[in-house]
Amino acid sequence: MTTPPALLIAGHGTRDPGGAEAFRAFVRDLARRNPGLPVAGGFIELSPPPLAEAVAGLAAQGVRRFAAVPLMLVAAGHAKGDIPAALAREKQRHPGISYAYGRPLGPHPDLLRVLDRRLDEALGVADAGPAARKAARAETTVLLVGRGSTDPDANSEVFKAARLLWEGRGPAGVETAFVSLAAPDVPAGLDRCLRLGARRIVVLPYFLFTGVLPDRVRDQAAEWAAAHPDVRVDTAGVIGPADELAGLVLARYREALTGDVRMNCDACVYRIALPGFEDRVGSPQQPHHHPDDPAHPHHHAPHPAHHHGGHAHTH
Repeated sequence: MTTPPALLIAGHGTRDPGGAEAFRAFVRDLARRNPGLPVAGGFIELSPPPLAEAVAGLAAQGVRRFAAVPLMLVAAGHAKGDIPAALAREKQRHPGISYAYGRPLGPHPDLLRVLDRRLDEALGVADAGPAARKAARAETTVLLVGRGSTDPDANSEVFKAARLLWEGRGPAGVETAFVSLAAPDVPAGLDRCLRLGARRIVVLPYFLFTGVLPDRVRDQAAEWAAAHPDVRVDTAGVIGPADELAGLVLARYREALTGDVRMNCDACVYRIALPGFEDRVGSPQQPHHHPDDPAHPHHHAPHPAHHHGGHAHTH
């Protein structure tokens, strides 16, 4: 049987030994679940093994082609520049290898479902019925806290995740903050929730694994809560090595190899059953009727110098 191209998982790295081991354990578990697939993982900084060591290990196994998936939630500078540069360097070091580069995880519906669970766990209603979960969420404002970046595009993706987490899922509101490099920071985000009338807040870290920054989020939230005893503040757990995360990494691996990348369709309501929008899935798409179109039933006379290119939604 022909061995498929290998999967290389690229992580950021952390100074927290527990967080680094959580990444390594995730890589080992993914390899165990897929015995016919060569799997390796490495970091671009801070933690062993470095990405170069992971590529060298694959090359030593005879791997000549692999797909690299950045295990990152947003397309920040690391995913846009550091990892591609490192991969280009390794290609020079190991003549004969080739690779495809996958895209970051993003606010995929599978990960939003995990965030849903972390929210319910923080509220103490994970094992409750739908009515109890709905009631608890309706009284709760969520503060989604991302890593933060000097790249505005990366920060905007955290806001997108917050909006998707709010749509159809029942919280009183979902606000956004960052733990480093970008505003608003965690205390400012909590202040905003308070000004909007929140009396119960769940701080939801938008991180894959534990580490220095998620710990900082928890500490800052606890410090703010101590100064505001009239507001209940709970901090949820990180996403962690959930089954949904493993499935999404494999999906990114496959699309990198096939080139089947739907850049803006992960959360498309015509393809994915998002909460409250299930009826949209598979619905037929029709072009918009412009009144200046001669085929429009109410068209009377043309308007000069007024043109729209014909385009319709396709999925």
